[in-house]
Formats: sequence, C-alpha cells, structure tokens
Amino acid sequence: MRSKYFDINRDGMSVRCKLYCSDPHNVRRAVIFGHGFGGHMDNRAAERFADKAISKYHDLGVVVFNWPCHGNDAMGRLRLADCDTYLRLVLDHTCSPEGLGARECCAYATSFGAYLFLKYMAEHGNPFRRAAFRCPAIPLYPVFTHTILGPEELDKLAKGKPVLAGFDRKVRITREFLEEVREADVTDPDRYDFMEMSDDILLMMGTKDEVVPMDGIQKFADDNLIEVLPVEGADHRFQDPKKMDLAISEILKFMAM
Repeated sequence: MRSKYFDINRDGMSVRCKLYCSDPHNVRRAVIFGHGFGGHMDNRAAERFADKAISKYHDLGVVVFNWPCHGNDAMGRLRLADCDTYLRLVLDHTCSPEGLGARECCAYATSFGAYLFLKYMAEHGNPFRRAAFRCPAIPLYPVFTHTILGPEELDKLAKGKPVLAGFDRKVRITREFLEEVREADVTDPDRYDFMEMSDDILLMMGTKDEVVPMDGIQKFADDNLIEVLPVEGADHRFQDPKKMDLAISEILKFMAM
C-alpha cells in the first residue's frame, strides 16, 4: 500500500488530503473517509481500514482529508458551510476524470465526520453507493454541550467568548457554531429525511461508547429504518484492535467490496 499527500485548491479553499492506494493510476473505486472532531487525515483508523481494504482490492483508493480547522488545515474559523464545501470538493476530485477518476464511491466516517456526511447526504442527495458510519455523533448539539465542552467552556460561550476544544488539535469553537449545530439537527425527521437512502447506510456503535449515547443513534436509526450494528464492549474510538478489525470487516462486507 502506498500513500501520498495532495491539496485540492478550488473555490477559494485549500483542502489537505491523503490518498492510500496500490497504484494512483489504477484507482477505479474509492472510499472517502471522514475523521472525527479534533482529528486529522493521518488517522490510524483510516490507515488500518485502508491497509485491509487495499490488500484485498488493488483498484481501490481511500481518500482522507482534514475538515476545516483540523490537522494542518489553514482555516481559522469552524463553520458548517465550509465543512460542506470541503466534502463537495473532495467528492468532485475523487470522482472526476481530471482528479482521481473513481467510477464508484463509498463513504466511511466516524463521530463528527459521520454527522457531517449525513448532513451533506440529506441536503444534497446521496452521492455514495454505500455509506458506513461508526459511532456517529448524533444528535450533535448535546454531544458538544454534555460531553466535549465542560461547564467553564459553556459559560464562556454564553458570554460570547470562543473556547478551544478537541483531541489531537484544539479547535476554536464559537457560540455561532454551536447555534449552527443546534439548527442543523439531522435527527429531526421534520427537516431531514433519510428514508430513500436507508438501505445504503450502515450505523455502527460501541456498547461502551463514552461520548455518544446509544439511545440517540438507535432512535435515529429506528426513525429512518437504517440498520444498526452494535459492537459489544467497544468504546467511542474502538481502541481495541480486535473490535476495530471486526468493524472494518463488517463495513467491507456492507460495501460489498
């Protein structure tokens, strides 16, 4: 398996990307991977998935990219509209003859990334043949207000002051961003409808997820008739290698690759 970094410079944006493949000139199929909040494109879960997938399918490419304000991205302010644009640019590059030239594309995203992919699919239509989401951070607003941000950070935000939050890189969060997240609740069936694409979506969650409550994911799945695969004993990041390998195996099976 080979990897290379590249940038997509379009529409005033610069999206930092990483491609895993056997041969960049022989990519016929692709999986776009979306990392979680505070993560980056040099993601161990993405690399592990790419290694196992590409060892079986030599015409497959796995594209990972930094969300705005994540990793070495140059953006200074996190906004949902910019996240939406980044994903569109990565999709265009992956599937266009001038870019990677993949003839079909699947999605694999985790946590915050899964939320952003679901939002994109509901608002623009589903561009993926299959989409698998591990521990999706839905509904996202309470994940921020009850898990990621503490009382001190929430107090600062209420006063209009930005705060830093995240894991591998601290991301600047504003009150305006939280309001955007509150408004764009993909679990609201009156605003977001996934029924027509439900057969092409798989949700996976760990029974010991310490970040995203299982009941929120299950309710969203029930409302939209989406399959849910619980993994016994797995935490939010699937840090147990055996549980991660199980997840990868099920995702590849679902994608029928």
